[in-house]
Amino acid sequence: MAVLVHDLTGAGMIQERVRGQLVPEVFRDLASVEALWRSVESDPAALSTPYQRFDWVSAFVSAKLGCTPAEQDASLRVIVLRDPGGRPRVILPLQVARERGVRVARVIGCKHANYHMPMFASREAAAMRAEDLVGLLRQIGHEAGIDVYLLGHQPRFWDGAANPLTLHAAPAVSDAYGLILGPDPETTAKRVFSADARKKMRSKERKLIEAFGPVEYRVAANAEEVRAYLAAFFTQKAARFAAMGIANPYADEGIRRFIATGACRQDDPDEVQGAAIEVSALVACNDGRVFATFAGAVSDARYSGMMTSFDQDPIVGRSSPGDILLQHLIRDQTERGRRSFDLGVGEARYKANICDETIQLGEVTIAVTLRGHLFAVPAMAATRLKRRIKRSERLARWAKAVQKAIRRSARHGRSAGEAQT
Repeated sequence: MAVLVHDLTGAGMIQERVRGQLVPEVFRDLASVEALWRSVESDPAALSTPYQRFDWVSAFVSAKLGCTPAEQDASLRVIVLRDPGGRPRVILPLQVARERGVRVARVIGCKHANYHMPMFASREAAAMRAEDLVGLLRQIGHEAGIDVYLLGHQPRFWDGAANPLTLHAAPAVSDAYGLILGPDPETTAKRVFSADARKKMRSKERKLIEAFGPVEYRVAANAEEVRAYLAAFFTQKAARFAAMGIANPYADEGIRRFIATGACRQDDPDEVQGAAIEVSALVACNDGRVFATFAGAVSDARYSGMMTSFDQDPIVGRSSPGDILLQHLIRDQTERGRRSFDLGVGEARYKANICDETIQLGEVTIAVTLRGHLFAVPAMAATRLKRRIKRSERLARWAKAVQKAIRRSARHGRSAGEAQT
């Protein structure tokens, strides 16, 4: 049997033996694999997170990995595992980059995707032996020039099915937090938010209305609204990060382009219905001022929060616009028939207050070569250290103090340099 490694014309073949009766293929561009990918994704039996939707990955690839075929070929690897009958069973999209001389494969959009699980064609496909899947990835890595796979944020379970990649995974630095929606908006709101919390939010929303006039929860309905809400998000985030003295990841033009592209349909950039990313906002009806934003990766059944922001004006802040928006968002997602909602990776008070599910995550390292193994050892040690710090109040306080000291030193250094010039 053979592993097919497709170039831009779909040609080329690398001989390889089959493990677990699955035949591997590696695609180097999205166009060659799009039809197959969409067919698996659209099957109700498929087991996948919203971050493995073709449109989510395509938006990231076009914005960050380069939009030309040559640029995609240099970094993109989409692994497809078929059964002996030719049916696709597993799809794993990867970006490969050279880091300190080592070719490292990570899931596409890894820093902006909460979950990096492969797409499985069914629960049966996900029930494959972990050893078979890891063995295949090692063999593919040898032929595709990969030294090590670093596959973080792997859910140990998804919709009740075990993820075979996580059998020997190390615990991730942080887990994710979610909740089950339904059966109707009012019942969900009463379950998620206490009577006291709902009363406080109604009071805060009234105060916001008294200060600024009528406000409204809105989901971006067209490209113009996407641009308006994202413009507010980027402005609000820039102010927030500046106040904290840390770098703004959304200053990257490629990331901005990715989010905007993902929030519109790939086949019609003016249409947002069915897009991979959904953008919502709490807006003043009189002048369109955006008090808070929320955006998430979506599938038919799930909303997965990617990012949120709020107006830094103290008058606005007293009304907790982000919390108001979140209550509206959860009601809306329930009403529209989505079954699951999550707030992504990382600890936060507001997540703990409303979520009833902890989505345990693992860090998967698969070394292909000795160089890859040597690269992975310190990377995994750093992950263990970060997790230990996160789980210890004393160490967390110490880490925050060190970070503040470093930021103060950096600001002082910049100020001194500016004074000299």
